[in-house]
Amino acid sequence: MIVPIVGALIVCYFLVHAFHGDRGIIAWMHLQKQVSAAEQTLTATRSVREDFERRTSLLKSERLDADMLDERARVMAGLVRPDEIIIVDAQN
Repeated sequence: MIVPIVGALIVCYFLVHAFHGDRGIIAWMHLQKQVSAAEQTLTATRSVREDFERRTSLLKSERLDADMLDERARVMAGLVRPDEIIIVDAQN
């Protein structure tokens, strides 16, 4: 009678740790959620980086865009002429 009880206790021990242990099913599901959140952050960061790369490519000497250069210079210096109208782009 003792052998089946000890066997059942051992099986229960492993079943509990299969769900709640450091490498159990619940921990695996939690890691999957973290991976999903990290992938979403990566996607958002890549899109921001691509936008910055596109905008900085307009400032390179072989493709210098005068409007982009003027915009960046005014933003950096904080200067606006009195006869200019400022339009704020909410996306950037």
